[in-house]
Amino acid sequence: MVDLSTNIGCVRLANPILAASGTFGFGREMSLFQDLSGLGGICAKGLTLLPRIGNPPPRVAETASGLLNSVGLQNPGLEAFLREDLPFLQTLGCRIIVNIAGHSTDEYLEICRRLDQTPVDAIELNLSCPNVKEGCMLIGSNARLTERLVAEVRKVTAKPLWAKLTPNVTSITDMAASAEAGGADAVVLINTLLGLAIDYRTRRPVLRNNTGGLSGPAIKPVALRMVAEAYRAVRIPIIGIGGIMNGADVLEFLIAGASAVEIGTANLISPTACHDILNQVKNLAETEGIARISDYTGTLELWNP
Repeated sequence: MVDLSTNIGCVRLANPILAASGTFGFGREMSLFQDLSGLGGICAKGLTLLPRIGNPPPRVAETASGLLNSVGLQNPGLEAFLREDLPFLQTLGCRIIVNIAGHSTDEYLEICRRLDQTPVDAIELNLSCPNVKEGCMLIGSNARLTERLVAEVRKVTAKPLWAKLTPNVTSITDMAASAEAGGADAVVLINTLLGLAIDYRTRRPVLRNNTGGLSGPAIKPVALRMVAEAYRAVRIPIIGIGGIMNGADVLEFLIAGASAVEIGTANLISPTACHDILNQVKNLAETEGIARISDYTGTLELWNP
């Protein structure tokens, strides 16, 4: 039997499979299809201090080997989450990671102060949403601002902090290092790549927000490259995300340097994707004679140039 457990700092996961924020809601719908206690954890839908209705439709477009979205962080807001959604998440039997975003540092701080008094297992700082005009993307694309924000948040909560990083930057290693310097317990990479889809008949963008975040298999090579680069730049754990569709994809991210992964777009194709991928990971590791899934992490051997 393979030991599937892994550690993200002080957070021990039963296995390395996490449901990515924005693709799993707060677990209510997915719980109708599967026992969610079998997952390593759920990264809840991105949460802001006040409710957000998100961007106007259309806000999702299928692309070649991927998905373009501009949902715009639609969510019920912190108060409703604490009252209605967190109690439900606590019944699921897996780790609870709350993804948060703010228009300003003050909003991040207020949310973290409130979450510090709850039983959530970790806070994922969304520093990378490309679908809003202010706040997280502005901060997350600047290494100095990222370090400053993480450091300020670190002062108001003892919860583990995971910094979710954008790939829409010049140097992912600089961004990962800045998050680490600020006090992040882990980095999550990558979020979506900024993209555009055009309807040639109308000569307008398909998305009402014009641009959106590209996810799915199309971005996997970029995500793998960035995870491998970040692994050599920071000492804190890395959580990989980007186009993971099967067990082999998971092992590739672990080999590149991730200690765990988040499954995103695959959940929109199959509600049991996380469980299916976990079973594939287990079977592949057993076939290879691996005793612990963590033995894969950071074992990439690069060719000499």
